[in-house]
This record gives sequence, C-alpha cells and structure tokens, in this order.
Amino acid sequence: MVDNLLQHIEFPSDLRKLNVNQLPQLAQELRDFIIDIVSVKEGHLGASLGVVELTIALHYVFHTPEDLLVWDVGHQAYGHKILTGRKSIFHTNRQLNGISGFPKRSESEYDAFGVGHSSTSISAALGMAIASQLKGENKHHIAVIGDASIASGMAFEGLNHAGVTDANLLVILNDNAIGIDPSVGALKNYLTAVKEGKNPKVNNMIKSLNFDYSGPIDGHDLVAVISELERLKNVKGPKFLHVITTKGKGLQKAEEDQVKYHAPGKFDKLTGEIHLKEESHLPPKFQDVFGLTLVELAQQNEKIIGITPAMPTGSSLKFMMDAFPERAFDVGIAEQHAVTLSAGMATQGMVVFCNIYSTFLQRAYDQMIHDVALQNLPVIFCLDRAGLVGEDGATHHGVFDMAYLRCIPNMIIFSPRNEIELRNMLYTAQLGLNHPIAIRYPRGRGEIVDWQQPFQKIEIGKATLLKKGTKTAILSNGFIGRNVSLALAEMENAALFSHIDFPFVKPLDEELLHSIFKEYENIITIEDGTIIGGFGSAIVEFKSKYKYKNDIQILGIPDQFIEQGTIEELQRFSKISVENLIVVLSTYSK
Repeated sequence: MVDNLLQHIEFPSDLRKLNVNQLPQLAQELRDFIIDIVSVKEGHLGASLGVVELTIALHYVFHTPEDLLVWDVGHQAYGHKILTGRKSIFHTNRQLNGISGFPKRSESEYDAFGVGHSSTSISAALGMAIASQLKGENKHHIAVIGDASIASGMAFEGLNHAGVTDANLLVILNDNAIGIDPSVGALKNYLTAVKEGKNPKVNNMIKSLNFDYSGPIDGHDLVAVISELERLKNVKGPKFLHVITTKGKGLQKAEEDQVKYHAPGKFDKLTGEIHLKEESHLPPKFQDVFGLTLVELAQQNEKIIGITPAMPTGSSLKFMMDAFPERAFDVGIAEQHAVTLSAGMATQGMVVFCNIYSTFLQRAYDQMIHDVALQNLPVIFCLDRAGLVGEDGATHHGVFDMAYLRCIPNMIIFSPRNEIELRNMLYTAQLGLNHPIAIRYPRGRGEIVDWQQPFQKIEIGKATLLKKGTKTAILSNGFIGRNVSLALAEMENAALFSHIDFPFVKPLDEELLHSIFKEYENIITIEDGTIIGGFGSAIVEFKSKYKYKNDIQILGIPDQFIEQGTIEELQRFSKISVENLIVVLSTYSK
C-alpha cells in the first residue's frame, strides 16, 4: 500500500523534504482532498484544481513565507491553504468563524497579501519587491495572475512600472483561457496565438515591457515547472513565466464545463455530478429577473444596450448576449472601462444597462463621478449582489454602495422590495430618465413566483405605506423590508407599528417623511448597507435639517468588515434578522 504523503505535510517545510519524483503522487492526493471537501462543503473548485502542480512547485522551490507569494483574486488558493498549515481546518472554509475563501493576511503568514478582487497581485508584489530592495533584503516576490485578470487595467499599470525597475519580481501567468466566464478581448487572442506558436518570439509584448519572458510551459508538468522556477531564481530583475493550465484539471466534468464548475455547489466527488435541487416551484433569482426582463425590454426598444465586466453568467446578462449579441457586451475584468464605455454610449442616445456587482463598482468610483454623474448621463447601473452576499465574505459584500453613491450629485438610488418592483424599475428607466440611476438588488431568490406581470411605471422618489400602525414607524429600504414584514407577522402587538417602504434613498420622499415625523414619536430605519452614510443617515440628516425631535434608531450593517457565513447568519450578526427585529420592536411596545 502506497503511503499517503499529504497526511505528513502541514507546512511547505515538510513538502521540501520530498523527492521530486514523489510530487506527482502528492498532486493527486491534494486534488482528491480539495474535491472531497468542496463536494460537501461547497466553494470555488475549478480554479484550485487547475493550479495544483503550480502550487506545489512554488512552495517546493521558494522559501515561503520568507519569499512572498501573492495570488491574484484567490479563487485558486485552496491548495496553497492546505499546504500552509490549514489542512485540518480546511473543512471550515467559507463558513461562519471558519477560514476565509480567499488569502487573508490576518489568517496566515503565508498569505502575503489579502485578495478577493482581481488584478492587484502585480502591483502588490512589486511594492513588496521594491521595499525589500530598499531594506537590503534578498527575497523573491511572486505574483500568480490569470489570463482574465491580467487584461485588467491595473495589471497593465503594474507591468508598466515593473518593467522600468530592477526589482526581484516574478509574474506567473496562469493561462487557462477562462476567468469565471471564458476570457474575452484582443489580449486573450494574443495569448492564444502565443500558445499555438503562431506569434513569433520577436513580437512578444511582455519582452517589450522589459521582462525576462519564458514559456509557454505545461503547468501540469511538475518537473518542467520546478526546473523553470529554479532557473528563474537566479535571473535578476522582472521576470515573466507563461504557464498553460486546465481549469478543473483532474475532474472530468469540471474540465468539460468550466463555467458551471467554477463554484458548483455540492456534487458527487467520484462522478462530478452536481446534486441538483428541485427549483421549478421556487421564486426566481433577482439576477434572472434582471436578465430575462432586459431581453423582454430589448425586444421592444432597439436602443437598449447591456454591458458587464466579466460577469455575463453571474449577472444573467448572458440571456441578452444570446438573444442580441450585437447589443450586449462582456468587456472583461474592466469595471472602469465598463462605466465610461456606458457613458460614451449614453452621449449618443443609447439606453445603457451597465450591470456590475455592487462590490466591484467600488473599482470604478471616479468614472461614476467624473464620466457619468458630472455630465448627468442617464446610464442605468444595475448593482447585483447588493447587501450581504454570504460565504464570499468581506471582499464581496455589497454593503457600501448606498453610502458611496448617495453623496454624488445627480444620482438616483433605488432598491426594489421584490422582483416585480425590480422589473418595473427596469421598465421605467428605459422609458427615459433625466439622471443616472443605480438599481441595487440582492444575491439570491426573491419571494414572488408569478413575477412576470404587466409593466407599470414607477414614480421616482416615492415611498409606500405597507402597514398602518399607531406608535412607531419602521422605514425600510429594499428587500430587507421582507424581514420587517415577517417580524411584524409574528408579533402580538403589531398594531403599534407602521411599516413604510422607501425604495428611493435618493431622492427621498420628503413629503411623506414630514407626515411621518409629525405623526410618530419613534422612528426605526433598517437597511442591508452600512449604517454610516446610508439610508438611515439620510433620514437623520432630514431630521436635523427640519429640526425634528423624534427618536431614531438606525439598523443596518455595523461599522466593521463582515466576514463569511450564510446570509442568515450574517443578518443575525448584524442584528437585522427577523429574530433580531422582533427583539428590537418588543422594546418599543412596552
């Protein structure tokens, strides 16, 4: 019986005791370990399977953690985590009080840089390399970046700077032709030509940036990868290694359907078959309401354009890309470009729906202000994954958008209470607005199965009384208002509470607010965004402006970064769950 190698490895120092000819066996064991855990606990699968050999080679050749290793995004870092002291707790990955699904500095000294968004690795590793140089240290600095991430502007900025330094930096391009969805763009075509040997060595754009370029090499050939890394250890200045890998390597179905197996949910570890859930009777996902409604509207309005930065499947813009390929664009991981491209189209009278996850819109803040709002261009921003998103954790929660958008002049900010409101706001926006609008909606499913109702125009800036009470007014924004309704349904003294839905954070329904402040002694606000600068803050500012004396309690995401867990667990932590609301409201009924 062959001895299990992985069981003896806790840290890279243990790995380095093995002979090179033992490493292929370790690679198989590491793959099996990842598949065993992720098949049951869920998480990001394909990316980590694709870099198993590269991960082993990096920790085998370099003296981590003294040599600094930065993983771009971090979807692919599961093998890294298992080999760096977290094997015994890897089953807690992405769970409440468990380890993060991404590299995180506070979690391990082997995680040289915290990541979660793309294209930061080259800049971070270059910063470390220059700092080491200034301190007189002899360290290696490695950035592992994918072909989708390297097409982003920030990655090019890092390459551009690194090429004029003599920093000890190694950039490894993990080229598998896919991010979450297939890679797009001219750079993807260039890399494909290089892989196929159709691009002459003298025409190498990386060498032109003053990098020592080597490759492409087979990223699953451990001997070849280790040999090349050993050679590169002795090469001075910026270096670039082009490695070809297969996302999902070692699990046939993950190789065959790389999009689905990026994060497949629970699956059979032997066959790879995904455990399907019966979902035909369930309400739709908000992203599908967006995607299907946009196709419906685009059939009627030929000026409608759809744009997404590398998230056609996750945002469901894929529906429009299939139906109207000439009017729907995946621009790659390029949020800044997506926003200004939308602005350019809007100047020419196009009706542009720019779909970006809330957490990723943070990367295009200047473009929101300078290119859209300052020129008052009516771009329609659809912010998917607004609010708490669950297991992806602190890097992905969409809890800051109301605060960072509310201070921008000309911006309309809308949060639908349900699928029908989302559908009607998409319809209203394409009829023509005088300002840009951000329509923010959560990850996951709504609550209405029969949501494809006839369109109705929404009046901008209006709030709605959902339930009339006598003593305390609860003001909610968006889908989190469902928690309020559920809490009130369980309370004996619900008659004391009015519930008002404020879908518009900007402009606020000031006429209704005056009535509320005059009628109720107590006011509670609730939102799924940060309590600093968001919806509740807007209500407090209104109170101060008009010198009202009412007591106000703001409920929302506290002033801290929220870690990973289920959305229900994180709502409880943030004290905005149904159970928490019952407790809070009970104090107002005495």
